[in-house]
Amino acid sequence: MSEHRRETRQRVFLKGRIIFNNGASSLDCLVRDLSSSGARLALSETTTLPDSFDLFIPQKDRTFRAQLRWRRPDGIGITFVDEQVRPEPAAPQAPAAAEGADASIAVLLRRVGELEAENATLRRLLATMAQVNPPANPPASPPASAA
Repeated sequence: MSEHRRETRQRVFLKGRIIFNNGASSLDCLVRDLSSSGARLALSETTTLPDSFDLFIPQKDRTFRAQLRWRRPDGIGITFVDEQVRPEPAAPQAPAAAEGADASIAVLLRRVGELEAENATLRRLLATMAQVNPPANPPASPPASAA
């Protein structure tokens, strides 16, 4: 454990997706170490990342706001950005309900964007695989014998 780290990180092997550019760009990664305050990610591509981005971990069904802390050839270190938790109002009000609906829609829109990006990635992968391994021609049927 690094002396700079406040808590130990649990070793994990989880699929993750780094999302940035307002959901327009994404990058797959592996979450290798995880704590409540941050994580270590392994990347398959060497890409320039912004200083802050979202990290979606499907197995936990959770998206974290992350801040890039360090970069090495084998991966990156991130800290999770604490978002302020607003106390729930004592009595529900119409504007609060609308605000909650807007937040739900924003979460759904973000998730749709993530799924569309994943779908596009899978389509590109399939197209690449089809080019590398074209489908074999079906065997020609034997000529009909003249009887």
